[in-house]
Amino acid sequence: MSATTDASALRGDLVAGVSVAALLVPEALAYSGIAGLPPSAGVVALLAGLLIYAALGRSRFAIVSGTSSAAALLAADLAASHAATDRAAFAATLVIAAGLCFGLAALLRLGGLSNLIARPVLRGYGFGLACVITIKQCAHLVQVSTPQSSAPDIVIALLQAHAQWWWPSLASGVTALVLLFVFARVPKLPGALIVAALGIALSPWLSLHGVALVGPSTLMPTFAAPALPAADEWLGTLQLGAALVLVLYAESYSAISAAAIRHGDPVERNRDLFALAVANVASGALRGLPVGAGFTATGANDDAGAQTRRAGLFAALASAVLVVTCAPLIARIPLPVLAAIVIHAVSGAWAPSAFRPYFLWRRDRLLLIAAAIAVLAFGILNGLLIAVALSIVLWLHQVSTPRLSVLGRLRDGHDFVRIDQYPDTHAIPGWLILRPEEPLFFGNAAAMLDVARTRVMDARNIKTVVLSLEASSDLDGTSVEVLGNFATWLSHRGIELRIARARQHIADLLERARLPDLPAEALHYWSVDDAVCGDATNFG
Repeated sequence: MSATTDASALRGDLVAGVSVAALLVPEALAYSGIAGLPPSAGVVALLAGLLIYAALGRSRFAIVSGTSSAAALLAADLAASHAATDRAAFAATLVIAAGLCFGLAALLRLGGLSNLIARPVLRGYGFGLACVITIKQCAHLVQVSTPQSSAPDIVIALLQAHAQWWWPSLASGVTALVLLFVFARVPKLPGALIVAALGIALSPWLSLHGVALVGPSTLMPTFAAPALPAADEWLGTLQLGAALVLVLYAESYSAISAAAIRHGDPVERNRDLFALAVANVASGALRGLPVGAGFTATGANDDAGAQTRRAGLFAALASAVLVVTCAPLIARIPLPVLAAIVIHAVSGAWAPSAFRPYFLWRRDRLLLIAAAIAVLAFGILNGLLIAVALSIVLWLHQVSTPRLSVLGRLRDGHDFVRIDQYPDTHAIPGWLILRPEEPLFFGNAAAMLDVARTRVMDARNIKTVVLSLEASSDLDGTSVEVLGNFATWLSHRGIELRIARARQHIADLLERARLPDLPAEALHYWSVDDAVCGDATNFG
């Protein structure tokens, strides 16, 4: 890299770092409020995430700090555990547990961990989470105390207490929210910082009218031992930490991969897992929030012109300067202004553009809606677990539902396609050619071959059945056993079974199985046409 190019990259990283810091500091304070922890928790997470990921991470653009979803999930975790007397200490335990889970995933090279949550689940979960966060922040807008329960209960409590709403607080919060949306239309303008500064400037007048302020609190990190769970609570603590990992990594990988695709950069999932592990352990040890790569902050860093991971270091430095120099002023931020910053930060999850493709494709709409409703109805933690369970159930239903196609020869060529979809196909007399449309595994093998038996019995004068295994990448023991039973059932009826398009290791597996009615010569057919023509190929 030439000196000119390096100087240009350095300048881009500096501008991006300062710009991102102006966005991150107000949000860090706001996310601390979501988690119900002191402002220092957000500051610690911000500095730990930025510094450690810049040193250990892979992405040039990822901005790792506290996120709204992780803060909300941490609050739900704390509410779900009644054993902790020191909320901040037990929060530190959960964050460290999340870091340890990240570390274990990195050690086991589970970089595909994010694939455990389907994207429609993430979209629906994000929408529901944004609604829950917004509803809870509405209580700060009107300065009414509400129960820490489900979103519907909070809405009911707010409506029942409408006579107690503090209108000056609501007016200041709504004004701040309008300004944030207006400023968001101006690229690279630090809207959150400007709105926070305006709130500080007007805080004496707002305070006279009864608007609550953040108040004095320490913003400096403090090291303190986490609250170790009791012997019978370790498993539950690790489960809560694992839930944090699922949400953090799914969100982080989405942000990192989007930037990588945009610039043609490689993605090293396991290295990022390790970086997130160290960052969360460090943040937890200093009583900070859980950290991950936020989509908004990462996108803002990219848009601001970042070139290397030095942008994260500059963002950490600028954030530290802002915190140190502005600590007395931060205490004067009006609470409704901070609530408006939170609402604006999660407003991107409401964008209908995230949902439109699924309705256009007519795919996963139920999953999307169910994930959102689960979060709203059952809470953040239970909603996530229900949404993930639902996605797994729907996947199992899809792959276990037997879908078996009957193939025929296309015109007079060598191609065999579905008879019910192509009018120019014809069945070959005496032959029945079947193709499972899902991979065979223990959950569908028996049902799939039951359908195959029905097809055989419905057909007439069948002498040979060809089974195309092109959809199966492997076979488990149940599938091998069921295939053997199917071959025996056919043999008793004087029908031969031939296997086509089986991968080499599948053919080897079936040969080792020594199924009595499925000899080795019936396994080695490159194509359906080869099986029909009797042209077996010795793969070995």
